[in-house]
Amino acid sequence: MPKNNYKRWQLNIIKKSLKSRRVLILAGPRQCGKTTLAKQLTSPNTIYRTLDDVTLLAAAQNDPSGFVAHDKGLMIIDEIQRAPILLQAVKQSVDVNQKFGRFLLTGSANIQSLPGVTESLAGRVRKIRLRPLTQGEILGNKSDFLKLAFSEKFKISAGKKSKNKDDYIKMALKGGYPEALRAKEKDAQRWHKDYLDALIERDLQDILNIKRHDSMHKLLEILAAWSSKFMDISTIGSDLALARQTVESYINAIEALYLVERVRPWSKTDYDRVSKQDKLFMTDSGLMSSILHWKFDQVRLDGEKNGKLIETFIFTQLAAAIDSSEEDYQLYHYRDREKREIDFIVENEDGNILGIEVKAGSAVNQDSFKHLKWFKENLVKKQKIQNKNSEKKFIGIVFYSGESVVSFGGGMWALPIEVVFGSSE
Repeated sequence: MPKNNYKRWQLNIIKKSLKSRRVLILAGPRQCGKTTLAKQLTSPNTIYRTLDDVTLLAAAQNDPSGFVAHDKGLMIIDEIQRAPILLQAVKQSVDVNQKFGRFLLTGSANIQSLPGVTESLAGRVRKIRLRPLTQGEILGNKSDFLKLAFSEKFKISAGKKSKNKDDYIKMALKGGYPEALRAKEKDAQRWHKDYLDALIERDLQDILNIKRHDSMHKLLEILAAWSSKFMDISTIGSDLALARQTVESYINAIEALYLVERVRPWSKTDYDRVSKQDKLFMTDSGLMSSILHWKFDQVRLDGEKNGKLIETFIFTQLAAAIDSSEEDYQLYHYRDREKREIDFIVENEDGNILGIEVKAGSAVNQDSFKHLKWFKENLVKKQKIQNKNSEKKFIGIVFYSGESVVSFGGGMWALPIEVVFGSSE
């Protein structure tokens, strides 16, 4: 059974940011661990208040300035999206007292997306994303995959049994919500269902006055089925008796709750056959699996299902690694009209690129790298020629369910999926 306390990768970033920013927003879906993480930062000089308490919520709405007034070091306000009126009061407070580390706000919805919110706290705030647990956090690993990958130093946790395809499928079916991790398969699916019911019946009201709960449930099923696919609003909405504008507003609301996410296309080229479509992902592979009623026995032998599951799973691990890094990484995908696709592209601050392909299978050959090699030879090298003073590095990675780190030469690597989990502490 998984342990209850995990060392979250964002902890050190939060501690450092409290020394350089007046306000922090810790944002992510409900039940991903924001409150647990926030409480790790408490001390005798900390005030903690949750707006899930109806009395505190009423007080915040009635007297915002009085609610945020304090002479302690840090005030933590949990579930700030329940009372966005507090943002203006927080701004006034930190403009008067400009000490760093005065407020930590947690939010289960993207605050800037809420109706009537005009205060951005620009110049005063840093926003930090928290996601459901990664496998690296579950295993107690360091979040160092990206740093090591750009140096072509790949590590597998020493002294542990190598994982196979079945292991990865089981991990992906569980996902990263702490409560679901502690449950058996059927109970985990029930937890995910109850979780979504609560979000639709309660939290979505903070964002959008949704009257068609049945349509929202159906849309979530459709979006789960679209995870790892390219966005097409018309097709997504074709099975719903809703106007396109309504479908778009519903998807935006689901995004605001951090349940789905878009990955932008890499388009830093003058090659005119590049696709401009975003790619859609569920932000937790376990939640996706429960929505689709997937079980281990039916997924492991279905190539389309286990391919979608593993790609979504890799997305969740990569996105969390990017969020928890001190360096600024950008995540993209690539596709062109010649049907060349690269599942993920990660670009660092220097413009160096990781091209990442995901295979659920346990075998990799030269053909597995054809799109990565084309990208390197035709787009990355072209950038080098156009900007002679900037030598950009390209590393091609194929994740697979095998056991060995294998070089295919020229910066091309086949890596066991577990490498993305980071290395042992």
